[in-house]
Amino acid sequence: MDYAIRHFTRYRYSKLVWQSMMEVRMHPRSEGNQRCFTFQLSVNPRARIFSYTDSRGNLVHHFDLPLRHRQLTIISDALVNIDAPPPLPETLDYGAWSELERLIEQKDYWDMLMPSHFAQPSPELQELAKDLGVTQRDGRSPLALLHDITAGVYRSFTYVKKSTAVNSPIEHALGSREGVCQDFAHIMITLVRNANIPCRYVSGYLYHSSPNADRSADGATHAWVEALLPTLGWVGFDPTNNLVAGERHIRTAVGRDYADVPPTMGTMKGKSDTELQVRVRVTPSQAILAPDEEFAADEEWAQFLDEDRKSQLIHAQQQ
Repeated sequence: MDYAIRHFTRYRYSKLVWQSMMEVRMHPRSEGNQRCFTFQLSVNPRARIFSYTDSRGNLVHHFDLPLRHRQLTIISDALVNIDAPPPLPETLDYGAWSELERLIEQKDYWDMLMPSHFAQPSPELQELAKDLGVTQRDGRSPLALLHDITAGVYRSFTYVKKSTAVNSPIEHALGSREGVCQDFAHIMITLVRNANIPCRYVSGYLYHSSPNADRSADGATHAWVEALLPTLGWVGFDPTNNLVAGERHIRTAVGRDYADVPPTMGTMKGKSDTELQVRVRVTPSQAILAPDEEFAADEEWAQFLDEDRKSQLIHAQQQ
């Protein structure tokens, strides 16, 4: 399946700011069953964009805006192909635990086994593990335990938009039993690591279509987890929607948790309140439309573009 992905981000500042420095992690990865054919990143005000590949293979773009500005717009376009992954076996032998232990001893997976910034054990999490019955293996293979954790987190929490913030600890979701995909991923990561299975956070996109009853919000980024299994490698699990990650899951970055892979991360000089707007569109496609062409057909996107043009004109007049 081919997907055209457009990711729109805009920061609005209540006062003029300057020296904005930003990192962007929106470039889909090319590995396994996923290939990113094209990727374009545009910034307004204009800036020279640089890129590098981090230690986990994520493609990171970064730029610096020394001039004064009241808003910053970032638009990324990508064309990605994803083949359906091979089906998982119905089960693994219990002996897969021993194979997993040998695999962990042979390679360096300590960072995906240890607690991280957003994936911390706690008494509340231990109570959840007891409620889900995942404190012990109980004769289950690693794959069976992962399926049980995925389904358990899905059943135990309600998806509620804006019920938590990007910097909320998992205790907020554990207390209210409400959250978003980021919370569910962090909770599952902590449970899986407690079982001594390497587990990592995946940032990306999910293609929503009418036949699928997804709980996660359309028009936004998505998050899920990947766990290491012997002979199978890194396997994706989506606790928000109770799914094994498949050809609708588009991966952009992997890390220990969200703190490693936010789509945008940066700083600026100046005292100002910040308003953030984000919109994502994922559509089956063979080609990417020019930004003006698609925006012109959508009143909301066209309004964003018109405002950017006005800000460019004002800035030119000031210069």
